[in-house]
Amino acid sequence: MIGLIYFVVIVLANTVGAISGMGGGVLIKPILDLIGAHSVAGISFYSTVAVFTMSIVSTVRQVSSGKSLNWQIVGWVSGGAVVGGIAGNIVFEIFLRLFENEKHVQLIQIFLTVLTLVFAFFYTKHHQPKFHLTSWIWYLICGGILGFLASFLGIGGGPINVSLLMLMFALPIKEATLYSLSTIFFSQLAKLVTIA
Repeated sequence: MIGLIYFVVIVLANTVGAISGMGGGVLIKPILDLIGAHSVAGISFYSTVAVFTMSIVSTVRQVSSGKSLNWQIVGWVSGGAVVGGIAGNIVFEIFLRLFENEKHVQLIQIFLTVLTLVFAFFYTKHHQPKFHLTSWIWYLICGGILGFLASFLGIGGGPINVSLLMLMFALPIKEATLYSLSTIFFSQLAKLVTIA
């Protein structure tokens, strides 16, 4: 029965995410946490698999629709996302061992998720200044930050990714969304590899 509930949650979250253009990953983990049928590590795994699958479908759809990408940006941001994804999962595992009650880890995740989503909301709503960074090192750092957050929080992080990409590189929202997908794909892949 719980498998069916998770399936419905994931399908609905991804549908809402697809309609909004930001992905459903940021909804899946909090809803699964609310249901509370599994441990924090179990929920993180289910959320990661769902987000990873969603990122594959979204990436294939975007590339097949003829959207052009700067593959140099994709490469550096994705490389950073892999490193950040591994680091995020390592920190997640350390926190699970550090705190006797895994609810403390869950509270840290909730706090960081809310904090980053508030940043994303205010940045995109109020059109704050952009930095116009162009060096490969900034792409790598951006990917690392986003990969870490996505892996540690167990979410795709679409709104967070898009906001930071827009802030650092002055990208239009649609282009930032494309690069966000590659970040999500590689950070979740890195997390799944480190879990296995």
